[in-house]
Amino acid sequence: MTATASRARRLLTPPAIAMAAVLTATVAALAPAPAAFADSDAVPTYEVKIDLTTAALDASHTPTSAVRSAFGITGSAKARSYEYLDTGALDLDAEGWDVRLRHKTGSSFEESYKKRFPVADGDIDTALDEANAAGFDSGDTNYDAEVDWGYAKQTLSFTDEKSHSASGYSGTSMPSGSTARTWQVDDIPGKLDDWLYDNWGSDTLKAARVHGPVTSQVWSGAWESSDDASIEVLPVVGADGTGTEYVVELSFKTDDYADAAELHSEAVAVAEAHGWLYHGDIPRHS
Repeated sequence: MTATASRARRLLTPPAIAMAAVLTATVAALAPAPAAFADSDAVPTYEVKIDLTTAALDASHTPTSAVRSAFGITGSAKARSYEYLDTGALDLDAEGWDVRLRHKTGSSFEESYKKRFPVADGDIDTALDEANAAGFDSGDTNYDAEVDWGYAKQTLSFTDEKSHSASGYSGTSMPSGSTARTWQVDDIPGKLDDWLYDNWGSDTLKAARVHGPVTSQVWSGAWESSDDASIEVLPVVGADGTGTEYVVELSFKTDDYADAAELHSEAVAVAEAHGWLYHGDIPRHS
């Protein structure tokens, strides 16, 4: 028997075969596990939101005819009231959550639970990846994904909307703070409720107070590629804590990124050319 045949015979003996099996199993155990299947990133819609100065309003705090004509606003004013719920320390806001109750004339109450993710330097894909890692992906049909595109800032948001009967409430009237809290706690979605730990969301909402309400006027229309254009005029307390100031928001909704980019560019250019543009993004809940 040759030396080569002798070595081959030894390798095929039962102890050697058993050792080879152990080594194979060990290597397999140490190998990286295949990545778990995950749903793809969500596909967002877009809302362009440009703030205008009060030069866009007439003496009655209504958009001027020139402003309406420039942006395709043809509808009459409709009122809507809304309020936000959060603790005095704004614990929900600190975690990127907005909880809102809104009432439009003739409609049911709208309860919304919104999670926000910042978009850095226009990198929407990275924000979508971050949201996916937090459980907000294409497979979660309870939440609608949207990119809010302001003058200089973008924010990715995921909103779960629910409704509550407005029976017994006229116009845009709102419920008491305790009633609003009860509704929002009862309808809280699981992602918010267990955000930091089990029942964190409902515990936080139970300790929340109402911020608002405020009532705005909204005019609607269509402009360029958006058939959902609007101007909202929102009265707010003056910066010095007295009097009333007016926030004027021009917005357009679209499903397409390219359309949103064009709407943003053209709206800024038109507003700038007429002296209506506010050069910044006014901080507020969206």
